Amino acid sequence: MSSENSSADDVRQVWDVVVVGAGPAGASAAYAAAVAGRRVLLLEKAELPRYKTCGGGIIGPSRDSLPPGFDLPLRDRVHAVTFTHNGRFARTRRSRHTLFGLVNRPEFDQALVEHAHKAGAELRTGVTVQRVEQHGSAVPDRRCVALVLQGGETVLARAVVGADGSASRIGAHVGVKLGQVDLGLEAEIPVPETVAEDWKGRVLIDWGPMPGSYGWVFPKGDTLTVGVISARGEGAATKRYLEEFVGRLGLAGFEPSISSGHLTRCRADDSPLSRGRVLVCGDAAGLLEPWTREGISFALRSGRLAGEWAVRIAEAHDAVDTRRQALNYAFAVKAGLGVEMSVGKRLLTAFERRPGLFHAVLTGFRPAWKAFMDITRGTTTLAEIVRTHPMAHRALSALDRRQAPAGEQPTS
Repeated sequence: MSSENSSADDVRQVWDVVVVGAGPAGASAAYAAAVAGRRVLLLEKAELPRYKTCGGGIIGPSRDSLPPGFDLPLRDRVHAVTFTHNGRFARTRRSRHTLFGLVNRPEFDQALVEHAHKAGAELRTGVTVQRVEQHGSAVPDRRCVALVLQGGETVLARAVVGADGSASRIGAHVGVKLGQVDLGLEAEIPVPETVAEDWKGRVLIDWGPMPGSYGWVFPKGDTLTVGVISARGEGAATKRYLEEFVGRLGLAGFEPSISSGHLTRCRADDSPLSRGRVLVCGDAAGLLEPWTREGISFALRSGRLAGEWAVRIAEAHDAVDTRRQALNYAFAVKAGLGVEMSVGKRLLTAFERRPGLFHAVLTGFRPAWKAFMDITRGTTTLAEIVRTHPMAHRALSALDRRQAPAGEQPTS
């Protein structure tokens, strides 16, 4: 896998597609463009493998979006979920079949990048994009985008995919607008074998004390990934929640190998997904499920779409065709992921008001647990359940009505 700097002779070469960011979204985009036979360059500012604050849950939609022949580096397979409400009312639900898998992000991301490389994408690490130019002296013609790197080097492309995370420079160029920002805090806690055995195959989800917050324990062999998430602006309370959560679990005596924090950013409904020959996907586009803040499946799915449409944009000969392909990409994202996000936002609003109700329904109402299992396995989605199950549609509509301001009609 190449990670060397290009020589000066190669500076003016024009790549078909340049992808910025080698996480799941970027690796998926690079793979999709490379298997289409295009010349693809994947840029990553860090050296790989690198740690990411993430629970590492691989649900059905993530699994189904992986490249053919991809061997998931699973650390555990989840068959049971313990739900608690701020540490109380514990109830464990079990499944005969695997609900979802758990991975360490450094291993998972590295494997995705290797698949993109095998498909023909070239990788450069330790590279930071300073700015994007679609006009001006750095751009030789209207079919080019210039990426100016730290140090002054310029990389040229027919199409660019921004997958450089939630603080994306490419997203800033596109004009991504955010509708929800949350703070996640996480600790990787090595534990003795006896403790690890107690958690094997089982995760814990705790509905937290702040509106919209929750915590999790994901077992990965001899390490437990323990985290919490809540709305930004509640930093001290979120940190206190994590400390109390770890203490309640009896894990306070174990020293974390990694403690980290991360802001998750969810796009506003009218946020753009492209500008000229530049597309954004994954966290860079603010694509994630608003209630659970699950982002890996959104990264993999939007990354694949971005790679496929970047190929078409690279082939576009004028601004009209470029715009048409970019609009098609936006439509594909909104028709699938956008609908899921819309339902997720409604569920988050309801959950913020009535976490106890959500806990009671998930732990005591079998159809709700079945829906949870089906969603995590990938046999359905939140949006599909609301659309096709009259009871789910009525329940969510009733919650919408309770939360809508006086005189305002909720969306159906």
